[in-house]
Amino acid sequence: MSAGDVFVIPCLSDNYTYLVRCHETGTTAIVDPGEAGPVISALEDRGWTLDIVINTHHHNDHIGGNGELITKYNAKLIGPRAETARIPGMDQKVAEGDTVMIGKLSGQVFDVPGHTSGHIAFYFPAVSALFSGDSLFALGCGRLFEGTPDQMWQSLQKFRDLPGETLVYCGHEYTQSNARFAATIETGNVALKARCAEIDDLRARGIPTIPSRLDKELATNPFLRADHASVASDLGMESATATEIFAEIRGRKDRF
Repeated sequence: MSAGDVFVIPCLSDNYTYLVRCHETGTTAIVDPGEAGPVISALEDRGWTLDIVINTHHHNDHIGGNGELITKYNAKLIGPRAETARIPGMDQKVAEGDTVMIGKLSGQVFDVPGHTSGHIAFYFPAVSALFSGDSLFALGCGRLFEGTPDQMWQSLQKFRDLPGETLVYCGHEYTQSNARFAATIETGNVALKARCAEIDDLRARGIPTIPSRLDKELATNPFLRADHASVASDLGMESATATEIFAEIRGRKDRF
């Protein structure tokens, strides 16, 4: 039996926010609430209150609901220490090596700069959940608004040693577009072709593609595979470094 539950809540145009609840204590948290309304509805439908708000980075589509939720529920705000100046009212400021608790659920914090300079991610092994914000997407990664390709490549590598069954809860429903792009990078990847078909089917039926499994990301996400010979070969970059290949892939995605 799982120690907790994670519920996917769509918000804004293509964002997801995540309700996390500890079974033993009933402690409930929300991750990256871009707006408050859908979160309040989800809580009221379940008869729950809210104890904790967690942010991965400062962009408004991830923190826009903070104020209303904190005021309504007197919730505690946890977020990246490196973005203290950009996320007001944090009660707990965390960075890599710190631990975040949702009741008895313990979460490991990763520093993952690239999309923003102070971006963090949270891994909760008891519910096999990685909350990656806009660092790692299903079949993609975030734009490099404040970081370098080398920073983002190093950030994403931190996820690769997590268990394959880890569920990746990312910030957006970008998967179908990401899949179309990924198919242009690693043309001979059989697993990717099968996944593209699966994603098209899910979206045709209005079903979220999130969460995705980390082992599927490792097998199909080009941004996690910049050091694979098959990717280098398809790009004609056999003598390039992994960082150079990652930068080329990111540049192509920006223009896609």
